[in-house]
Amino acid sequence: MQKEKTDKYYAILESAGAVFAKLGFYKSTISQIASEAGVADGTIYLYFKNKDDILYQFLEFKTSAFFDKMRQAVDACETAELKLRGLIKCHLQEFQNDINMAVIFQSEVRYRRDIALHVKDVSKMYLEFLSEIIEQGQMEGSIRQDLFVGLVKRFVLGAVEGVVNTWVAADGKYDLVAMGDPLVDLYLSGIKNGVKNGVKSNI
Repeated sequence: MQKEKTDKYYAILESAGAVFAKLGFYKSTISQIASEAGVADGTIYLYFKNKDDILYQFLEFKTSAFFDKMRQAVDACETAELKLRGLIKCHLQEFQNDINMAVIFQSEVRYRRDIALHVKDVSKMYLEFLSEIIEQGQMEGSIRQDLFVGLVKRFVLGAVEGVVNTWVAADGKYDLVAMGDPLVDLYLSGIKNGVKNGVKSNI
């Protein structure tokens, strides 16, 4: 039976995140995690079954807090555009605040089917946020009504993941959050020049 979650439990999770991000999941060991957390190897097993269990619980802990903050960011805004900006800013801010989480999401969640299945409910929640925003924008007239919502959702999510991936590859050396508004501007305006021969196009 696992012990009740304590400060030591959360310290082990954070330490595991640091080790996984630095060495990769497969090269990391229980001993390294224990050393990072300042506990004995055996202490790890009071809270976790094995290394996979640590990773799963790390992701559950992080994503739960992550999406609570996203829900708050979306609910604090009125229009679809502001909701989208709030969602994307929150997404980027949380990863910027915790680069270990960003590295693990980019290196493990994206490429391991078992982990993707483990956090599928969380991914579904994110897409539901986007559905709400897109459908509201279509009703408000700020988002085209002739677009497939599913296509728009994947366009938005794919672009955010690409920006985060580039930032992680650069070791977080620039302001990730600053990319939020330009991203949303790109979503809403596209890349087509609206001016042709000095006349603004309505297409």
